Amino acid sequence: MARKLRKKEGKEIYARRKTIVEPLFGQAKEGRGLRRFLLRGLEKVNGEWLLWGTTHNRNKLWRYIKKQKLQEALAMG
Repeated sequence: MARKLRKKEGKEIYARRKTIVEPLFGQAKEGRGLRRFLLRGLEKVNGEWLLWGTTHNRNKLWRYIKKQKLQEALAMG
């Protein structure tokens, strides 16, 4: 890993994690309180993680739609 990070291309790829992957884990841990899984076993944990991801995406869509409706209402005036 250290060897990859010495190259410019490696640094750029690694830097993209900050905006692509890491926020999801931070939001799940801090914002929604996911500190440990409730179920045991890989299959059950995968199902639980999919449920967390689904609700995360649903909330993002809900906020986006809410914002769009507010902008439309303000534009109409």
